[in-house]
Amino acid sequence: MRTFIPRLSAFGSVLLLVLALGFAAGCGEQGPEPAYKGTDITGADFGRDLQLNDHDGKPRSLADFRGKVVVLFFGYTHCPDVCPTTLSDMAQALKLLTPEQARRVQVLFVTVDPERDTPEMLKGFVTYFHPSFLGLHGTPEAVARAAREFKVTYRRHTEPGATDYLIDHTAGSYVLDGRGRLRLYLPYAHPPADIAHDLALLMQSGG
Repeated sequence: MRTFIPRLSAFGSVLLLVLALGFAAGCGEQGPEPAYKGTDITGADFGRDLQLNDHDGKPRSLADFRGKVVVLFFGYTHCPDVCPTTLSDMAQALKLLTPEQARRVQVLFVTVDPERDTPEMLKGFVTYFHPSFLGLHGTPEAVARAAREFKVTYRRHTEPGATDYLIDHTAGSYVLDGRGRLRLYLPYAHPPADIAHDLALLMQSGG
């Protein structure tokens, strides 16, 4: 399956902000910033909220998860590789945290295939990897709004000779801190040990 890696054009302003913050830190009196393994996008002006339903039918927004570090990933249950790999990596990362730390993490899986991904399918899919994972869904319009808010791209396509479609989609994950602020971008196939490191460091730094 083809996947989208976010282009510089989508993240240009954020990357410039990161560079500017790094330059300013180097010129000031402050100590070194936490050394995250993922990309630090603190201060990004997107990814502020979403309005969807969870796999049990409860309306959800990011405010529902304040106090927890949220890992947010957009995908779909028929995904042949990227989505199951990502959820498996997240589950492995939680095992590397202490039980108390793991309880402070909420993984959210937003479907980009609302026509096929029923709440029942989402629930079975995400909880297969970890019982605390939540699947989020909504109307095609609501999903599109959430994707735009997080600069996620997805597109349906059909392979030659196939009887069903696949969806190309952004392959990375976002991490929000306990205050609901967008903090990190984790690329696809980010090692579970690095994910656990970043989640623990974010908690330790007050996130």
